[in-house]
Amino acid sequence: MGSTEILEKETPGNLSNGTSSNVEAAKRLAKRLYHLDRFKRSDVAKHLGKNNEFSKLVAEEYLKFFDFTGMTLDQSLRYFFKAFSLVGETQERERVLIHFSNRYFYCNPDTIASQDGVHCLTCAIMLLNTDLHGHNIGKKMTCQEFIANLQGVNEGVDFSKDLLKALYNSIKNEKLEWAVDDEEKKKSPSESTEEKANGTHPKTISRIGSTTNPFLDIPHDPNAAVYKSGFLARKIHADMDGKKTPRGKRGWKTFYAVLKGTVLYLQKDEYKPEKALSEEDLKNAVSVHHALASKATDYEKKPNVFKLKTADWRVLLFQTQSQEEMQGWINKINCVAAVFSAPPFPAAIGSQKKFSRPLLPATTTKLSQEEQLKSHESKLKQITTELAEHRSYPPDKKVKAKDVDEYKLKDHYLEFEKTRYEMYVSILKEGGKELLSNDESEAAGLKKSHSSPSLNPDTSPITAKVKRNVSERKDHRPETPSIKQKVT
Repeated sequence: MGSTEILEKETPGNLSNGTSSNVEAAKRLAKRLYHLDRFKRSDVAKHLGKNNEFSKLVAEEYLKFFDFTGMTLDQSLRYFFKAFSLVGETQERERVLIHFSNRYFYCNPDTIASQDGVHCLTCAIMLLNTDLHGHNIGKKMTCQEFIANLQGVNEGVDFSKDLLKALYNSIKNEKLEWAVDDEEKKKSPSESTEEKANGTHPKTISRIGSTTNPFLDIPHDPNAAVYKSGFLARKIHADMDGKKTPRGKRGWKTFYAVLKGTVLYLQKDEYKPEKALSEEDLKNAVSVHHALASKATDYEKKPNVFKLKTADWRVLLFQTQSQEEMQGWINKINCVAAVFSAPPFPAAIGSQKKFSRPLLPATTTKLSQEEQLKSHESKLKQITTELAEHRSYPPDKKVKAKDVDEYKLKDHYLEFEKTRYEMYVSILKEGGKELLSNDESEAAGLKKSHSSPSLNPDTSPITAKVKRNVSERKDHRPETPSIKQKVT
């Protein structure tokens, strides 16, 4: 990589927004970043991903060091990631991939229909990489599912099935990884979790799940604030994408719950700050980014039960000791989600054939509280408009059942998102972060809550007996407004 010469190809008009001096400065910085001249690999992404004109100039110049001509998209990503570490804030990493997509399209204009198509496929590869090689539990994505998820997103048409099959097999056979600094390779696992002394670098944060996707990994920050703790009984009602959990796996289990940062940890023993989290603890942890907690009004078998719907559409039921405690958990979870959930990524192109939810980053937002409120309000307005438009064109009675299901799924999604953003906006208007730091706050309907760190586990909710069905359902459908699933 270090001996590669600067490519002379230039996209006409690429630098029209920059002055001559800015362009020259950008070229010098890009060259230093590429050759790691007094820079580390982990420094590169933050200089390419800032949201300003100079950073865009630097990224354009930096990408000229890479000639992707004649290379497949997965080969180009591997080649690109050998040069630097794709680290930094979610929005910064997203911008780096947009610059990559633009460069790939410039080098291969006849391979994929548009830059948007390249970027959409790039994000799909990143998600596939996490699905196939991450530590997530459950069935891995199949090639057929990968192809189905990308229907109609290449300027309204499908990508070549041979292209998608080749990409799928490439990622399946070899995990996509990026370079790391030499000193990081030498560090022991214990050293890698220590704080970095350099003030320009955040404290090291390990991640729950996979580190192969910078967008979806759940950050585990040992220094995050604890907002609430106490014993909770948990019941898993729906797995990822709203698929009904098999009966044999729906039993109630009691945990000591700790809402720390944007993660709800569910531990078998009482929380101790000095005690390291076990692999089982990390497995049970639930990220509350873009989540919504509410009273489980459709569940009547036990009192004081609230429902938590996560960003990936899992549904979990939690039972508390009292009505007040239940409301306390609902308030805290929704407040954390409203304050810290990063803005969702816009879809490159909407598919007309198959509805799919947008990508919701698990990292913490870097917006100010005022900017966060504006972001939520903008999203609420957009969702409200989309829902109204969607309902103004109901499916014809003659259409296939599959199309009706797609309509209902999208309707359910938009209705849920509208409710979620209404909650977020309401919370931020009443103070947001102040409500998290002030336990005495009762604004915005947030009743005073008391956690129970010293509660005896023997007094926790009684575990329900679960009737096991030998012939468990294999085909599951997401909840829709017209299909009421009885919680059992």
